[in-house]
Amino acid sequence: MVSASPPMPEATLPGATPPDPNQANGGELEDLLAPRQARLHRTWTRAVERAIGWIVEPVAAMLIVAEVCILGAGVFSRYVMQDALVWGDELASILFLWLTMLGAVGAYLRDEHMRLTTIIRRVPLHIAQIFETIGTAVVAVFSLELLAALVWPAVIPPGSSLSNLLSGSGGSQFFAASYLGQEAIDFTPSLQIPRSYVLLGIVVGLTLILAISALRLIDSRPKTVLPVLAATVALSIAAWLGRDVFVALGNLSLVLFFVMFVGAEIAIGVPIAFTFGMATLSYLAVATRLPLSVVAGQMDEGMSNIVLLAVPLFVLLGALMEAVGIARRLVDAIAAFVGHLRGGLNIVLVAAMFLVSGISGSKLADMAAVAPVLFPEMERRGHKRSEMIALLSTSGAMAELIPPSLVLIIIGSVCNLSIQALFTGGLLPAALASLCLIVVALRRSRDDRMELAHRASWTMRLRALAVALPGLVMPFLIRYLIVAGIATATEVSTVGVAYTLIVGIVIYREFDCRRVYPKLRETANLTGAIMLIIAMATAMSWALTQSGFAESLAQALEHAPGGQVGFMVLSILLFAILGSVLEGIPAIVLFGTLLFPIARTLGINEIHYAITVILAMSIGLFSPPLGVGYYGACAVGRCDPDLAARAILPYLAALAVALVLIAAVPWISIGFL
Repeated sequence: MVSASPPMPEATLPGATPPDPNQANGGELEDLLAPRQARLHRTWTRAVERAIGWIVEPVAAMLIVAEVCILGAGVFSRYVMQDALVWGDELASILFLWLTMLGAVGAYLRDEHMRLTTIIRRVPLHIAQIFETIGTAVVAVFSLELLAALVWPAVIPPGSSLSNLLSGSGGSQFFAASYLGQEAIDFTPSLQIPRSYVLLGIVVGLTLILAISALRLIDSRPKTVLPVLAATVALSIAAWLGRDVFVALGNLSLVLFFVMFVGAEIAIGVPIAFTFGMATLSYLAVATRLPLSVVAGQMDEGMSNIVLLAVPLFVLLGALMEAVGIARRLVDAIAAFVGHLRGGLNIVLVAAMFLVSGISGSKLADMAAVAPVLFPEMERRGHKRSEMIALLSTSGAMAELIPPSLVLIIIGSVCNLSIQALFTGGLLPAALASLCLIVVALRRSRDDRMELAHRASWTMRLRALAVALPGLVMPFLIRYLIVAGIATATEVSTVGVAYTLIVGIVIYREFDCRRVYPKLRETANLTGAIMLIIAMATAMSWALTQSGFAESLAQALEHAPGGQVGFMVLSILLFAILGSVLEGIPAIVLFGTLLFPIARTLGINEIHYAITVILAMSIGLFSPPLGVGYYGACAVGRCDPDLAARAILPYLAALAVALVLIAAVPWISIGFL
């Protein structure tokens, strides 16, 4: 995510300033959401929002701890006690859904949901306020519609006149026909918990998000919010009355809802997750006769995959790595060996991103761990800030291939690929991309003031290496446990968390208990932001499949000119564009399930295809003018995005060369499988 990976908020990144309650989209840029600063901030609405946060965030933090304990107990029981906890994965999956929804609430409270901010940053303030109000209204309408589909029928008292009117033959039948009513008679296999209690997490999360969005609409200026609400009601009524027209349009309705509607909402800064959800609900409501509750079923499917539980645990692992100083010591060790060379700090930056990315799985967290350590010395030696940001951003794109990248985990989960094979297949392509970046960086290091460089003695180098050794062991330990089949990608993260805590407490002695809760809260919020996108994209992908779009797309691509080569070229272009516009995770979830079967049919190795499209997507994600990752790098490095836009072009060209080589030579991705 985000995570490529999905973007981590600046206020939550290591070395960043304290959180600003008026910043949105994770506070990636200080002026990102001037509209939020225009809220009236009534005392009672702010008090209610704070109260929701005081309840939700501690519970979400405790769920993170519970997940670590459950999975850790499962690993210990299986490999030490030789007795598997048969209920462990089931309980972890149930809590994961609740964690996702409560994390989504926390992310919405702190304005940390992923969205495109290129346009909203550049329009006048009054226009930005309108866009912000529209976004809030979309969130409110989506939450209200889905809650109505899930809860409203179930709470009508059986036997009441309204119940009899709606059911035609008694309220009990009406309740049984509702989504929650059907789920109440379905029990989980091991714990025998009714599924309705599990899905109650979706209801609770949507209710709280609806409450927050309503409070924000109340806080909005009347001259802005009233026209927006009137237009929303009018459009909803018109769409409902014109259902027969939308049904008659056939596939043109797909273009209307999933291209024009989605594109317009993303452009004005509506959070991507709610954009996907609103488009899917709108399409189902007016262009089909399907019940809206199927969206909740698809959300449940998208959020209940135990493999995706690796997302919050690796995010937590990365946060702990920064908190105990492991990342900083890795950077210092690399700098001690090559930092004195011409352009050596550029090598340190790329190498540090390679190593740190192998630990945290969160790209903006990686960049924020590396930049504060290196940038002051790089500037002292004459490096331009724009060049530093360009190299940092493209290194982040390269790092999406390095295990345990969240994108690798997610693409393996949604496309049914071996995560072990993806982890192995991503290393050599990432090394090739790193080498291409280093070549360009060295050629552009003519202004490096070598007289200011400090050559470390061998004693200092060995000391730095010894100090960094616990951190150097971590990525190899994680990869060994996964590749050897000792632990899954989800379970190994708990080993990493335990290892990091031991290193921080026993060896480095830098572990600060006061930082634990903020890290847990940040992890929960980022998890909610990422997983809600996956849940909504799963529902949207299902709707596209049911409409016949997937079959039409498959037929079109299978008959595209050029065979394998033509398909690879089209895929690279498609994912580069999607990575720039949608951010990586939703692009993978939406189109991965559609395109991977086609690649298999054409005889393209799926691991090779996955590595190729991930790098293409990452190039788009970290490219101006739309790439969210690029603006995240600018925020971390405190640089005007316009200044770095030209400097990044040679580095993007280097990644493009690496991408062509990786796509043309499958051995680079699959030679060591």
